[in-house]
Amino acid sequence: MAMRAAAFTEPGPPDVLTILDVPTPQASPGEVRVRVRAAGVQPYDAAIRAGWTPPYLTEHDWPRIPGNEFAGVTDDGAEVLGFSTLKSYAEYVVVPANQVTPKPAAMPWEVAGGFTAGAQTAHIALEELGITSDDTILIHGAAGAVGTVAVQLAGLAGATVIGTASEANQDYVRSLGAIPVVYGDGLAERVRDHKPTAVLDGAGGVAYDLSLELVEDHSRILTLVEHGRAAEDGVRLTPPNRSDKRLAELATLYAEGKLSFHVRRTYELARAADAHREIETGHGRGKLVLTLE
Repeated sequence: MAMRAAAFTEPGPPDVLTILDVPTPQASPGEVRVRVRAAGVQPYDAAIRAGWTPPYLTEHDWPRIPGNEFAGVTDDGAEVLGFSTLKSYAEYVVVPANQVTPKPAAMPWEVAGGFTAGAQTAHIALEELGITSDDTILIHGAAGAVGTVAVQLAGLAGATVIGTASEANQDYVRSLGAIPVVYGDGLAERVRDHKPTAVLDGAGGVAYDLSLELVEDHSRILTLVEHGRAAEDGVRLTPPNRSDKRLAELATLYAEGKLSFHVRRTYELARAADAHREIETGHGRGKLVLTLE
């Protein structure tokens, strides 16, 4: 039996992503199969499509199906959200049973599909940085999917939060609980007086360089972008610590109204290439999500 997937047969620009018929996966013992209702779109997916192979990815089967977060219904009827390494841009995905958690009834499908990566990445990053109520944390890219959650989680920890974002997203960042700061020329002056003690860098480049200047203890800087520079600068990266327990805790915070999550646009699966074009602009508020019937 075949299923539809947004996949590519060779790396390249967004146009290489097309709808293909591929074999429907079957679950083995200890696994669950999920009929996907929504799947998040990330810069990670675009990098995979463009030809990057992360060091922990050993699968080389083709065609390759991107996507490492999803929400849907298991074969036995349970509504779940979860994570994978690849293969979520498809009608069905199979993962180990400990990579899904129940979807809160009040969480819309499009939110559930895009929630996992941003929420878990933010949670892991703040855990690595050891953020407490004594901290003032600077979050670069505060309006993005990871930044949105990180601002709120840092606030729940009692920290003071400074969030950089575009002019258009200043009110949004403020609504999340951060002190908003416009990025661009003069950023150092706008941030320095706040005396940040830690940084979550979701922008890279100039923002990363500035972080090195502002925080003397580079172990209290974590970058989501500058993977090639982090080790030599003593800067942290997010370890692969996603888990069903962590995801369940975050989903509960959403269900309790303690955590909001913004989906800025949804695309049908057939428009996955358009979603990749948008994600590669590096701009915008919240999350992009693919939807399936």
